[in-house]
Amino acid sequence: MNRLILSLMLATVSFAPLSQAVAAPTKQVAITQRVPVTVHYRSVKIDGVDMFYREAGPADGPVVLLLHGSPTSSHMFRNLIPLLADRYHVIAPDYPGFGQSDAPDHTKFAYTFGHYADMVDTLMTELGAETYAMYVMDYGAPVGYRLALKHPERVSGLIVQNGNAYEEGLREFWDPIKASWADGSAEKREALSNLVVLETTKFQYTDGVKDLTRISPDNWVHDQALLDRPGNKDIQLDLFHDYGTNVPLYPQFQAFFRERKPPTLIVWGKNDKIFPEVGAHPYLRDLPDAEMHLLDTGHFALEDKLDEMAPLIRDFLDRKIAK
Repeated sequence: MNRLILSLMLATVSFAPLSQAVAAPTKQVAITQRVPVTVHYRSVKIDGVDMFYREAGPADGPVVLLLHGSPTSSHMFRNLIPLLADRYHVIAPDYPGFGQSDAPDHTKFAYTFGHYADMVDTLMTELGAETYAMYVMDYGAPVGYRLALKHPERVSGLIVQNGNAYEEGLREFWDPIKASWADGSAEKREALSNLVVLETTKFQYTDGVKDLTRISPDNWVHDQALLDRPGNKDIQLDLFHDYGTNVPLYPQFQAFFRERKPPTLIVWGKNDKIFPEVGAHPYLRDLPDAEMHLLDTGHFALEDKLDEMAPLIRDFLDRKIAK
């Protein structure tokens, strides 16, 4: 019986000749393999402090300097760097007190935006970067703009993402911080402690975001672990207070925009409560040729809008910066 069944099964199978079964290819298909970008993680000692930075791309490529916000670090650029570094020499430092850079005691180190700008200036000089486009975000804006005042001729372009240079952009979120600028009391300083707790850190990543499944919780876990290091709260409170020294420089920042007219791309999370959309529009007063894109997201726009931002950034750099 088994032999009969096997014979019937074989009789129903149709075998094509080998010449038909293995058809000759009719078209040559080109397969392009993209070589993964190598990112280097380095540190250099500046003012006695190890300053960490990420570096990638060709050494002779146009330089793009990525300046992070708070409470994050160069970690915020981890996904953008590989998308630029095939052609651009990308440098992304961590300020002291952030990320992988040293965080000396605040009584022994000046945590100021002027000091940060000087240290980034030293880093870029040591790396031989004579010109650079700057991506500035949050704290990165005053650091970058102070750097621009020091060396306006070195700035080949600007990418501005939720980074303020106009008083219109300092709204309700800043009221308690402004109060600490006004009197500098211990009471007003301590009132800002709620800005460095997990709830606030998570808020910065999630508020104004429509699809939270695009936001990795690793972000606030990573940032909060660094914020919770012994002594780091005082570092952050020093910086909240020193941010007030940036506001008197806004007219100088704006004069730099008008006089130097650097090619500028503005990519702004329009739902951000920290640096709201109203802070984006004044740039066009001084940079009328700037390219502005308002994105339907919040503070850390790269986390959920990289797919929109990366093509805009790459196109801008290719048109305005690449030689």
